[in-house]
Amino acid sequence: MLQDVIWNVPGPEGLAVRFRFVAPQIARDSAATAYEAAAEDMMHLCQTYALPRLTEFGPQPTQIIVSMSDQPVPFGESMPEATQFFEAFSYQDGICMWEIF
Repeated sequence: MLQDVIWNVPGPEGLAVRFRFVAPQIARDSAATAYEAAAEDMMHLCQTYALPRLTEFGPQPTQIIVSMSDQPVPFGESMPEATQFFEAFSYQDGICMWEIF
């Protein structure tokens, strides 16, 4: 489930748009916590959800950041009890490309 979209806070590579999702199934006590599965899901979310929506947010970003957490986490706050995964992507020719974050 989409928690929110943050587009007015610069990322490490310049202008970034963050798509933040809540996915309770990645909780630590869940069998589905494997990062590899979440990474595939974040790539899919970048390609099918984030990329088609970039034109809704004004100037084009240099980076798309997709995050998943098992519970809502306020942006910029630390919440050690939450399971969170983050991935950064650049994009070219309509394709999300994973970047080392």
